[in-house]
Amino acid sequence: MLDLKLIRENPQAVQESLNLRGGNYEIEPIVQLDKQQRELEGKRSQLQARSNEIAKLIGQKRKSGLTLESPEVQELQAEGNAVGTESNQLQAQEKDLKAQIEALLLPLPNLPGSSTPIGKNEEENVEIRRWGDEYIPQNSGILPHWEIGEKLGIINFERAVKIAQPRFVTLMGAGAALERAIIQFMLDRHTKAGYVEVIPPFLVNTESLTATGQLPKFAEESFKCDQDDLWLIPTSEVPVVNLYRGEILTAEQLPIYHCSYTPCFRREAGSYGKDTRGLIRLHQFNKVELVKLVHPSTSEAEHEKLVQDAEGVLQALKLPYRAIALCTGDLGFAAAKTYDLEVWLPSAGKYREISSCSNVADFQARRANIRFKEAGKKGTQFVHALNGSGLAIGRTMAAILENYQQPDGTVKVPEVLQSYLGRETL
Repeated sequence: MLDLKLIRENPQAVQESLNLRGGNYEIEPIVQLDKQQRELEGKRSQLQARSNEIAKLIGQKRKSGLTLESPEVQELQAEGNAVGTESNQLQAQEKDLKAQIEALLLPLPNLPGSSTPIGKNEEENVEIRRWGDEYIPQNSGILPHWEIGEKLGIINFERAVKIAQPRFVTLMGAGAALERAIIQFMLDRHTKAGYVEVIPPFLVNTESLTATGQLPKFAEESFKCDQDDLWLIPTSEVPVVNLYRGEILTAEQLPIYHCSYTPCFRREAGSYGKDTRGLIRLHQFNKVELVKLVHPSTSEAEHEKLVQDAEGVLQALKLPYRAIALCTGDLGFAAAKTYDLEVWLPSAGKYREISSCSNVADFQARRANIRFKEAGKKGTQFVHALNGSGLAIGRTMAAILENYQQPDGTVKVPEVLQSYLGRETL
C-alpha cells in the first residue's frame, strides 16, 4: 500500500510515478477524501477539547456547592451531551472516509524504484547479463520437453486432464523422482546460504492475500474455497510474509531469510491460448520461494544478493540463462524493482522466465503492518520485503529435459542432481 502521507505531501510526484506504469491510476480522489477526513478530525479535536473543558467546569461547580439539579450544571451537562453526540457523528463520518480512502489505496500498485528502467512494456526491458552460452546444446532436433517427457513415460498430461482439467500434469516414475530431487537440491542450497526453511499452510485467508497485494486486484487469478474464507496460495510468498503480519520486530531480528517449497495454484485467467502445452503455465505447479524481510537501508543490496542466490541454482545446474531488469511498464503490482531470470529453452529457440526476483520496499509491510523498532530511536519503521523464485520447479524440469537431451533420445541428469536421483540418465 502506498504511503498516504507521501500522497498528501507530494501528490504530483506520486501521480507521475504511477503514470510510468502505463495504467490509469488517479490519486486526486484520495487527496480530496484525505482533506475531508483531516478537516473532520480537526473539528472533532476541538469538540473533544470543549468536552474536557465542560467536564472541568462541572467539577468546579460541584465543588462550589451546586447540585446536579442546579440550572447552571444542567446547562453545562446539556451542552456536554450535544458536544458528545456531534463528536460521535463526526467519528462515524471519519471512519467512513478512512474506509473509502483505503478502498482507493488498495488497487494502486507500488511506485517504481529510482533505479527501475523506464519503459512502456516488456519490449523495453533491459538485459543485464547472460550466463552459460557454452552450455547451449548444439545438437539439432531437440524435442519440446513435453514430447520427450511423454516419450520417456515420465510426464502424462492426458491422465491429468481426466482427473482434473487442462493445465494440470501428472509426473510418473523418474519424472516424479526428478521433481523431488530438484526440490531437495534447491532447499539444501538455500538453507546452506542462510535461509530458514518454512512449510506454511497452503490455504490462506483473505487478509493474507490482501496484505501481499493479490487482493483485491487479482481475485480472478486465484482459487477460492467457497464455503470458507480460504484461498489456495498462488505462491509461498503469501503465507511466509504473513507469518509476521501485525508484528513489531526488533532491528536485531533483521534480516529475516526464509525459503519455502510449496505447490502453487493459479487460474491463469489472462493467459488464454498461451503455453497450452507443457510445464510452463499450469494451474498447479511446485516452486521453491525465497523471502526476505530487511532493514530499509539494506534492501537494494539484499535484492542483488537474492538474485545471485537464484542465479546460483541455474549455474549449478549449468542451465543457460539471462537476467532482465523489468521496465516500469512491465513491473508486477507490488514490485518497486524486479529482475527476471530467463532460462534457455532450445526447442523454442528463446529464453523463458524461470524466476522473478522483486524488491517491494515497504509496500507489503504497510498492508500487513510489519514494523521494526531500533533501540534508542522513537517510533517504528516498516520493514522492506523481497521475494524471488529459487526456482520454479516445473520450468526447471522443462529446461533440464531440453538442454540435457541427448541425440539417442535419453536425457542426461545434471551432475549436481545425480546423487539425489541415484542415476545419470533418464
